[in-house]
Amino acid sequence: MSKDLARLPSLNGLRAFEVASRHLNFRLAAEELGVTQGAVAQQVRNLEAQLGLHLFHRRSRSLFLTEAGRGYVTNIRKAFDLIAEATDVLRPEPAHLTISVTPTFATKWLIPRLTDFTEAYPLIDLRIVASDRVANFQTDAVDLAVRLGRPPFGPGLTAEHLFDQVLIAVASPAALTRLGPDPSPRDLLGLALLHDAHDLWPQALGLVFPDGAPPTTKNIRFNQTSLAIEAAMAGQGITLTPRFYVADDLAAGKLVTCFDLDLRTGTDFYIVAPRKIRNAPQVTAVRDWLRAQAARG
Repeated sequence: MSKDLARLPSLNGLRAFEVASRHLNFRLAAEELGVTQGAVAQQVRNLEAQLGLHLFHRRSRSLFLTEAGRGYVTNIRKAFDLIAEATDVLRPEPAHLTISVTPTFATKWLIPRLTDFTEAYPLIDLRIVASDRVANFQTDAVDLAVRLGRPPFGPGLTAEHLFDQVLIAVASPAALTRLGPDPSPRDLLGLALLHDAHDLWPQALGLVFPDGAPPTTKNIRFNQTSLAIEAAMAGQGITLTPRFYVADDLAAGKLVTCFDLDLRTGTDFYIVAPRKIRNAPQVTAVRDWLRAQAARG
C-alpha cells in the first residue's frame, strides 16, 4: 500500500460521518446506512480518533458539527462526488428521453421498430407517451414529438418533415371476396365504411365519385385510426389510413387497397422539438433514427 493510501482514514468512517452530518442524528444516519445506531456512533468515534480532533459537539439530545467538522465534510462530499462521477463514466446510466406520439403512430409504426432502436442505442432509455393531446414540452417534460399538421407548430419549436400523409382505402382480402370477383367502386360501398376521428370519408368519396357518391348505409366510427385498421383486418369494412401505417400489412397480404385513391389533405407528419433542447445528443440520435427508419419506407 502506498504511503498516501495509508494516510487515508476508514472509508466506512467517512461515510458514516457524511451521513450523520446531514441528519445531525446518529439514529437517522443508521437508518439510511442500514446499520445500528451504535455502529454509526462507533465509526464516527474511530474517525475522530484517527484524525485527533472532534467532528461533532454532542449534547444529551442533539448533535452539532464543530468548526473542523464543517470544513471537513465539505471536502469529503466533493471527494464522494468525484468517486460517483468516475463510476458513472466507467458504468454510464442510460440517458432518458421522452417522445410524444399519437397512439396509432405508436402501435402501427414505432413499436414494431423498437428492437432496431434498442440495438442501435442501448444507452438511451426511451420513454414513449402516446396521446392525441398536443404535448407541452415544458410541463410534460417531453423532449421530442411526432405530430400530424403543418408548420409552424408554435413559437420556439422546430419542425422537420418525416412523412407525407397519403391516405389510401384498405380492407381485408376476405371482405372483398364476399363482394364477388373484381368488385366495382359502387360494389365496394356494400361494405361498411370504417371512420376514425379525422372523418375524411366524405372527402375521399368525392374523389372516387366526382359526379356524386351513392348513399352509404353502413358506417362504424372509432376514435383511433389504429382501431379502424384492426377492424378492417378483421373483415369489418373499409378504412382510410396513411399508407405508411399499413405498408407491412399490405406486403403481408393482410390488407389490400380499395378504390383508385391517394388522398392528400395538406397535413403531414413532422418531428417537433423545442429550439432550446435538453439532452441534445440523445435528441439528435433519436431524430436521426426516425429519419432513417422513415426513409426505409
